[in-house]
Amino acid sequence: MHTIQHLRLPVIASPMFIISTPKLVIEQCKAGIVGSMPALNARPKELLEQWLIEITEELAAYNAQNPERPAAPFAINQIVHPTNDRLEHDMALCVKYKVPIIITSLGAREEVFEAAHSYGGIVLHDVINNFFAKKAISKGADGLIAVAAGAGGHAGTLSPFALVQEIREWFDGPLALSGSIATGSSILAAQAMGADFAYIGSPFIATEEANAVDGYKDMIVSSSADDIVYSNLFTGIHGNYLKPSIEQAGLDPQNLAQSDPSQMSFSESGAKAWKDIWGSGQGIGAIKQVQPTKDFVADLAQQYEAAKQNLRVKLDGIPSI
Repeated sequence: MHTIQHLRLPVIASPMFIISTPKLVIEQCKAGIVGSMPALNARPKELLEQWLIEITEELAAYNAQNPERPAAPFAINQIVHPTNDRLEHDMALCVKYKVPIIITSLGAREEVFEAAHSYGGIVLHDVINNFFAKKAISKGADGLIAVAAGAGGHAGTLSPFALVQEIREWFDGPLALSGSIATGSSILAAQAMGADFAYIGSPFIATEEANAVDGYKDMIVSSSADDIVYSNLFTGIHGNYLKPSIEQAGLDPQNLAQSDPSQMSFSESGAKAWKDIWGSGQGIGAIKQVQPTKDFVADLAQQYEAAKQNLRVKLDGIPSI
């Protein structure tokens, strides 16, 4: 059984294109949750090595000063898709710096899993259905991230109840759940339905350390689930985006064209859609302010403990109507 240690909360911060950089990752890890970022956020590719040095040295220094409460491990996300011509280069650096956790997306490749296992790393693969989940585990992934309806960015359409239940029928390894999780009670709910970890992304956009413009952060705070649009226009893969950002770009959110999935790209030009059209999950109605990452995680921890107490009370008896 692969384990992820030194967690204050059973939370993995999801890697967000453009948004997640070492500044955010380091603060997430220090706060006690797994911090992560996409390898592709380092542009040009040579920057990735500098970032890995920064993260590993900063966390090592923190752990030396705080042996009683060491930082959580960090993760690097690899887009395993034919259009990502950096994969071999970026994985070689992950091996060199022994990245504890590799998160793979849009493809399950045995050589990527084997590279991570060569130094003792673990691989979590994100999936939107049970078919892809079985495929990833058969090829050597250690764990899964169930990307359910309501997740930010490239999201699935299945209910988390259905997706987790089907995966748990045959898989008892590490499982994270993604989709509209923005509170401590949602973290507990993810565990109650069978997941080991909550996978949280969009709320971290509204943190001081996130690499997002103020307008994006403010839009997260002022928006709710009704402001999320599901479309494949921008990258060729269906995802969730903020309606006001689509309107700012001069498009009608109610009449978006369909994109050709074969045209999706993860090259330098692929960043443009995310720069102007802002991704977000449906759970942002719970986000009321922009604050430091450590404060948001502290809020989650307080909510999580309160939710556990409330659940204990409710489990003492069936509520009457």
